[in-house]
Amino acid sequence: MDYKATIQYLYDTLPVFHRTGKSAYKANLDNSIALDNYFNNPHRRYRAIHVAGTNGKGSVSHILASVLQCAGYKTGLYTSPHLADFRERIKVNGQEISEQSVIDFVENNKPVIESLKPSFFEITSAMAFWFFADMQVDVAVIETGLGGRLDSTNIITPALSVITNIGFDHTEFLGNDLRSIAFEKAGIIKPEIPVIIGEKHDLTTDVFTEKAKATHSPIFFAEDCFEVLSVKKQPGKQVFTINALNHDLSLENKAEITIDLEGNYQQKNIITGLTAIAALKRQLFNIDREAELYGLEHVAQNTGLKGRWQVLRRRPTVVCDTGHNAHGLRYTMKQLEESEYENLFIVLGVVGDKDTESIIPLLPRNARYFFTRASIPRAMNAVELAAKCMASGLKGEIIPAVPEAVHKAITLASTNDMVFVGGSTFVVAEIPEI
Repeated sequence: MDYKATIQYLYDTLPVFHRTGKSAYKANLDNSIALDNYFNNPHRRYRAIHVAGTNGKGSVSHILASVLQCAGYKTGLYTSPHLADFRERIKVNGQEISEQSVIDFVENNKPVIESLKPSFFEITSAMAFWFFADMQVDVAVIETGLGGRLDSTNIITPALSVITNIGFDHTEFLGNDLRSIAFEKAGIIKPEIPVIIGEKHDLTTDVFTEKAKATHSPIFFAEDCFEVLSVKKQPGKQVFTINALNHDLSLENKAEITIDLEGNYQQKNIITGLTAIAALKRQLFNIDREAELYGLEHVAQNTGLKGRWQVLRRRPTVVCDTGHNAHGLRYTMKQLEESEYENLFIVLGVVGDKDTESIIPLLPRNARYFFTRASIPRAMNAVELAAKCMASGLKGEIIPAVPEAVHKAITLASTNDMVFVGGSTFVVAEIPEI
């Protein structure tokens, strides 16, 4: 099989959550453990950092990978889902796994794939762990797919665990209240392994502290360690003035940190990332200040991060963002509100299992909408989405295919207008420029 046929084989043979949703979810680690044993426990051959959270875990994972790479560590990075190409999920020092490596892995392991029948994510995780061992990485940053406690990646014992934040998403699997969701995310906390919590919340803080106490794990809340004093926005980057609050973790007091990621929500992620980096230094990771600053300033360049308040063009300004739940969209919509433009056009699509009742009130009333649908089975029909939005007073039209919707919005926009594309990772994935 060639590469395209290999990926199609995985899609056709295995249940794929990002396409079909609930039917692909397995509420246990049985297959992950079986695959790990089959491949002789590859994740034990390198150190790892485990990152979970409702939002921000992708950005934080890329931040950590960039800094570790700049510090001289051969660094693996496993994230999901991908946007344009499956190989985006598995990288070493910013380079995607080769097509031939994917082909060889699947061809050589078809018997176990077809006998065990793992999910798409389970076999992808096994592929990542195997590839990182084969490439002899020093460290791998591993992002959870969904939740934490029962996530396929949760067979590792990392050097550090990171939980970015807790919000409502995937409630059919993780629970309908924040404490239940926090309990699932806290499942990545391992005995005596330090854990970083990105955001505090009155309803969830004690869930993490109690789990950390039970496992004798040092716990650090990022908000208690660093604070953002000011932000200067520049084209393609932000400059944060950071104050260190916990001097057990940092020798610096105030510092200017430049990061090549533009979303307002990166103010939260930079604090989480800095706390994690400081904790890694305590774990005897050799990360000097120059490498840290350079890694932060070149996150997207080093790791290929896409889709996080990514400016695709200017005049008119065209921005996309993968935020897809109320917790994440709240930050994105606020940034839209603060942006300068004459007219606002929004290309919007969501997946069918999203809580539109919590999302629609966040959407700007002053925009012209193009309601669309990503080409995956999970996506909500554009007609249904339009009906729900128009019932709430939003105005727009239905253009079922994402590329056509994006094209029309850009065509109608004038030089000083703004086009925003989002609502779903899978909508962003189908933007031609992505």
